[in-house]
Amino acid sequence: MADPVIRIVDLWKDYGGDGTEAPALRGTHVEIGKGEIVALFGKSGSGKSTLFNLIAGLDRPTKGRIEVEGQDLQDLGERGRTQLRRMKLGFVFQFFNLLPTLTAFENVFLSLELANKFLPEVALHALKEVGLEGKEHRFPHELSGGEQQRVAIARAIVKRPSIILADEPTGNLDTTTGDHILDLLTRRCREAATTLIMATHAPLTCRYANRILRMMDGLIVEENSCEEVTR
Repeated sequence: MADPVIRIVDLWKDYGGDGTEAPALRGTHVEIGKGEIVALFGKSGSGKSTLFNLIAGLDRPTKGRIEVEGQDLQDLGERGRTQLRRMKLGFVFQFFNLLPTLTAFENVFLSLELANKFLPEVALHALKEVGLEGKEHRFPHELSGGEQQRVAIARAIVKRPSIILADEPTGNLDTTTGDHILDLLTRRCREAATTLIMATHAPLTCRYANRILRMMDGLIVEENSCEEVTR
């Protein structure tokens, strides 16, 4: 793979530190290319959330290296990692993580503000892209779960990030709504050549991915088909 957007080398994360608790990650290796849509499967406790936190620079590995667009996160320092999150990473969460006191528009526009892009028309366009034209001034509690997740997708894509990390993006939605959300999210990422990694339990997710990974006991293994994941 030429110039992967994410390169992970011998990644370890040990929360115990005293040997009494198994490491969350145990020498994980993986490379992910630009524009790839990856479904990352694994049971609770397999290390998916730990991996996401490390890629985002929210936590530091016990050992190993993470490179994002050729930059070693350790070399960036705290300020550099914050800038990376603001400029190059988008996030979609299971429970939406919208600010309840802000409208749909304000939640999306905040993502632009943090990236020093004061472009309200871009935020409005992002909401239109996800089918929420006319609902820009509604607060999260005035929206359905599917609509809140659409706001979260607009917030993630609005700054045109290199990478989107989606942690159980359909886990709080019914099957039909979840299917629509996956279609919307993956379509937008393909159109923008954005790398998307979806940590998930939902077997349906693999149908939208062009690469399937599984985490088991802190290690990543590659799968060849949906059938392998659902066995």
